[in-house]
Amino acid sequence: MLAETIATALLVVGAVAYPAPNPLDIIKRAPNPGIVISKCNSPGMLALAYDDGPYQYTGQLVDILDKGGAKGTFFWTGTLYGCIYKEQKAIEKAYASGHQLASHSWSHSRMGSMSQANIKTEMTKVEQALVNLVGIKPAYMRPPYLDTGGQFLSTMKSMNYKVITNDIDSGDWNNQSPSQSQQGFQRAGASGNGHIPLMHEVYPGTVNTLTPWLINWAKTNNLKLVTVAECLGDAAGMYQPGNFTRQTGPYSC
Repeated sequence: MLAETIATALLVVGAVAYPAPNPLDIIKRAPNPGIVISKCNSPGMLALAYDDGPYQYTGQLVDILDKGGAKGTFFWTGTLYGCIYKEQKAIEKAYASGHQLASHSWSHSRMGSMSQANIKTEMTKVEQALVNLVGIKPAYMRPPYLDTGGQFLSTMKSMNYKVITNDIDSGDWNNQSPSQSQQGFQRAGASGNGHIPLMHEVYPGTVNTLTPWLINWAKTNNLKLVTVAECLGDAAGMYQPGNFTRQTGPYSC
């Protein structure tokens, strides 16, 4: 398979007149399941990524992103801030607007100390909820507490999940104000490969103050505001392939 991929890449790049990238580099840039990814793989991008929802601010956050011409990634849980099914309208709205829906586990527990069976349950319950609500299964996830120990990564590989952490921490979970978070982004700067920040949509300051500031900061620095999948060159791979069966409602957690 590797040899065929390299051969195909060589045929494609051999048709152009200018120096072509090394096909092995092309392969290395593709996000792989079960491997921790903390930042984008190309410059000029910012992937606004939010944990812990869906929550009462989800619809409002979608409006802010849409108005700013930004795409966001939502790492959602099943039960952390109430039952995921209670936010059906906001979830449908985010999906219809082209934002990326991803998993943050069902109960937001530390999966590094779980058995493989329990890890799979945490993931499949979110999968089924998103199938029931919008017909998709996510292919991306961010682990609660960024805990990737134990059997977690091998289980994510077996389930075809790309594992995302972060390279900037907004600190909103640690009572940092939006202005303190802004300083963190300014220190990190806009150069190098694009950022994947750790943020949480359950804090109004992150939704109403930090996010509009980040949209303006990105535009000032000529950064494209994209989904996590797009910032990894994987826009077509943000969801698991296939058609899935929706369960009959009403739904509950």
